[in-house]
Amino acid sequence: MKKILILLVVILGIFISCSNEKADSSAKEGSKKILVVYFSATGNTKRIAQIIASDRNADIFEIVPESPYTTEDLNSKNPDSKVAKEKADKFIRPKIKNSVENFNQYDVVFLGYPIWWGEAPRIMNTFVESNDFNGKTVIPFVTSGSSEIGTSPNPLKEKTKGAAWKEGKRFSGSSSEADVKKWIKGLGL
Repeated sequence: MKKILILLVVILGIFISCSNEKADSSAKEGSKKILVVYFSATGNTKRIAQIIASDRNADIFEIVPESPYTTEDLNSKNPDSKVAKEKADKFIRPKIKNSVENFNQYDVVFLGYPIWWGEAPRIMNTFVESNDFNGKTVIPFVTSGSSEIGTSPNPLKEKTKGAAWKEGKRFSGSSSEADVKKWIKGLGL
């Protein structure tokens, strides 16, 4: 009787151990830590970022320029505006007022920005150059009234060695929450 009881305890222990390993494995697969990073000068990119963060139960981080962009700074028709100067000089790196705490804890980073002259704003270069993306999955999303995402992520991708980039998506300012969620679902996260 004692041998049978010992055998049952051993079998039960093995069963519990296997169940715990399976649960741990499932938890690890579904526990990717997600961060939604965005820069928004007019609020369109912010709205899309909030939808993504809510849908994915992700943390969210707004890139805040040390020197905020005024309406006049965004006037692309004025050659003296901040955006025109940034367009003319690809080496400008606007300073960022804030930083992501524990950036290394994230597995997936959604990276959002408006399209300016077919490119990401220079402040996005500042952000990617200030963080280590090695081992992370990066998913760009952009907002624009007319420009497509095009090659805008490429300069950012070049600065994130070791990151796996997924194809991004362009949204207009009037894109619906359903459109954003449909795109997220198609990513297979």
